[in-house]
Amino acid sequence: MRLRSLLYVPADNERFIARAHERGADAIILDLEDSVRPEHRDAARKTLATAIRSAGQDGAGVLVRINAETAREDAAAAIGADGLYVPKASRASIDALAREVPDVPLFALIEDPLALLDVAAIAAHPAVAGLAAGGEDLATALGAVPDPDVLRTPKLLIHYAAKAHGKFSLGLFRSIADYTDLPAIEEAAKDARRNGFDGASCVHPSAVPILNTAFAPTPEEIDWANRVLAAAEANQAGAFTIDGRMIDAPIVARARSILSKT
Repeated sequence: MRLRSLLYVPADNERFIARAHERGADAIILDLEDSVRPEHRDAARKTLATAIRSAGQDGAGVLVRINAETAREDAAAAIGADGLYVPKASRASIDALAREVPDVPLFALIEDPLALLDVAAIAAHPAVAGLAAGGEDLATALGAVPDPDVLRTPKLLIHYAAKAHGKFSLGLFRSIADYTDLPAIEEAAKDARRNGFDGASCVHPSAVPILNTAFAPTPEEIDWANRVLAAAEANQAGAFTIDGRMIDAPIVARARSILSKT
């Protein structure tokens, strides 16, 4: 599964849901949490299964962001979803949810300092498929401003935990709340990919093609990876040289990783 772009769509907005499948995102996150007013969440929960089918009709993955306070009810309503986005994730909340929906992949949103310090254990949970930071919530909990300098270190810690346990690592080194500055989103996506992130979420469809491009291998990278693997096959063992650079086992593995994302 590719998760270059994940587009948030309010789970109570019929107009947005009806067009979600047209946006080109690898996954749609139907949001039952912050983008839905509390008094509308019961109604959104009742129509959630229909919304999931609509959002995924062209092959996109469909995830549901649940509420920490009503996790069981939200999860039970997410019939047909490919996974759940779990806000305010902790070892206890992930473990409890995994018992409720044992076959549903969970994506842990790290949104407070305690979870950040425990992120390696959260990432190690077998039900967790990926991790991301809830940048605005985390900054608020820290008493900080959610600017790129503040978010970079905690997001890297989450990223390292995800990669240490072979999970998806999702996010940009900036808040996704500012969705109008597309050049800044593009630069942040390129920076995140250089650091090994797999993709990122967004709150407006205009960012989807930017994320899809930034988190995909370039034609030059694909050509390089193909040449590396062809040369590795010919050499069979030991190091060799391509374009004046030594190629050994870790670089061959990187080439395979690049081609796996095409």
